[in-house]
Amino acid sequence: MKTADIFNELEFNKEKPLIKVLFETSFTKEIRIAMHKGTEMKKHKTSYPIVVEIVNGNIDFGVENEVLNLQKGNLISLDSNVPHDLKAKEDSVIRLTLTKNDETSRVKKVIE
Repeated sequence: MKTADIFNELEFNKEKPLIKVLFETSFTKEIRIAMHKGTEMKKHKTSYPIVVEIVNGNIDFGVENEVLNLQKGNLISLDSNVPHDLKAKEDSVIRLTLTKNDETSRVKKVIE
């Protein structure tokens, strides 16, 4: 069993999103992304499916030539190789679920 508190040691950075691995299981990696209002994650894609949950806040989520406004409680799943980008409309906390085969370092490269 593993537990985590998504709000524990929560920080925001005016320059870029902050990534924290909450825990890994035998099949997933659970990651928190803290985005200060106005910060962005440029267009990127992954070789594996993902699930994104807006835990708190408001995000413009660009995918498939659309911009979806995702708010607290909204979830979205993407298949592999689907380009997407994010922009925080307000301070936001996001839970990202990766498959075990995906690399956390890939997510960190997107924000650098």
